[in-house]
Formats: sequence, C-alpha cells, structure tokens
Amino acid sequence: RVRVSRPDGDGSITLARPEKKNALDRQMADELVQALESLASEAETRVVLIDGEGDDFCAGADLEALESLVGADREAQLEDARALGRVFTTIRQLPVPVVAAVRGRALAGGAGLATACDLVLAHPDATFAYPEVRIGFVPAMVMTILRRIVPERQAFDLTITGRSVSAGEAEKLGLVSRVLADEPFGVQVDEICRTISRSPREAVRRTKKLFYELEGRPFESGIAHGAQANAEARMTDEFREGVQRFLQRKRGGS
Repeated sequence: RVRVSRPDGDGSITLARPEKKNALDRQMADELVQALESLASEAETRVVLIDGEGDDFCAGADLEALESLVGADREAQLEDARALGRVFTTIRQLPVPVVAAVRGRALAGGAGLATACDLVLAHPDATFAYPEVRIGFVPAMVMTILRRIVPERQAFDLTITGRSVSAGEAEKLGLVSRVLADEPFGVQVDEICRTISRSPREAVRRTKKLFYELEGRPFESGIAHGAQANAEARMTDEFREGVQRFLQRKRGGS
C-alpha cells in the first residue's frame, strides 16, 4: 500500500494505491506506521516526506473496506479506527519533521493525514475537504487536528458542510503551510526538504519536540520550559560548533 525510498539519505513515503485514489484502509494505515517508525530509527534520516502516487494525495477512508465491517461488533470497529489514529500520533511523536506534499484531492482522512504532518506543501491544484457528514459519517479523529490549526468557526463550517477548499483558501485557513508554484512542484518540495536536512539534526529534533510540548501551557510555564530547552541546547556540540563557524565567518569578513 505504501512505497518507501531514501533519496539523499532522507525518508520518502508514497501512498501507492492510485487506482483507489490512495484511499486509506487498515493495511495502509499499518504500513504507514511501520514505514514512519523504520525511517525514524535510521540515523541518517533528518526529514520524512509523504506524497501520493497518481492525481490525488488521498481520497480518505476506503469505503469498500468500511463496508466490509458493517455488522462487526464495537471492538472490531474501534480497533479499525484506532489504526488510523496511530498514524496521526506516530507522525506527531516522530523525532524528525514529517512533510506532506499534496497534489489533487486530500479528503476526509486524507486531509487529516496531510494536516497531521508538521509541514504541508500544496500544489496549486490541491483541494481539501472533510465530507464525512454527507455520507452519515463523522470526521472524528481528524477533528482533533483541525480544531488545533483552524479557528473554531471555520473548522465547524468545514466539518458540518463538507465543502471543498482550494489550496489558496486552505493556506489562508492554516491547513496548508505553503502553496508552491505549479512547476516544478517536486523540485521545490525537494529543496524545502533539503533545507531542513542541512540544519543540525539534533537542533531540528529539539525544535519539533519543544514546539508540541508548548501546546496548552500557560505563558509563564511555556517560557520556563523554553528556558530549560534553551540551556540544554547550548550544551550540545552542534551549538558550540555552529557558533564557532558563524563567528569565524563574521570575523573573517570584517
């Protein structure tokens, strides 16, 4: 269901069900978790890119797979739902940044998968929607992500109407980090990933970790927690070497 590669030593995961618009089923969810954890365990991995094969990023849950569970008991339904939830939590807990490159449609769980990533890069033709309510479903787990990144009124609008938004509107709402030029989209995505990779690995890891640890903290607590992270970063070899390189360049140019 997914294809894993390691261009330039970093990780790339491609949703590989183009005949199904890369729809998510239990097998794909499990394979995504395995791929993410495997790439993160490799010392050379500094960033992980997720994209989709074909015209669309991901059309959401595989409805045929869901239909096969009709009549199953509550525990079976819950375990299947948790499989997708594990994808979202794995992305958040991964020590390296995860980047989504979105072309075409990102719908329902597919929109959730994209926005669960740390950085969302959208092609101008990308569209995003949470249309679950239209088929009697609920955008349940994706709502946890949506409510954290989009103002309440707009988030409710998206989930209760199921309307589709363009890449440009998605960027304004905060669903998307950047909308990139039409061509060469892949080249621009690769360059952004390389920019992340060129930064010292431990500094990138510490930045992601602190960014999410600050969520929900009172102001004073956040400043205090940040001071601890600041002090710890100063004691790393990366920091010492980085400061020395910067000062050497500055002194050499003055």
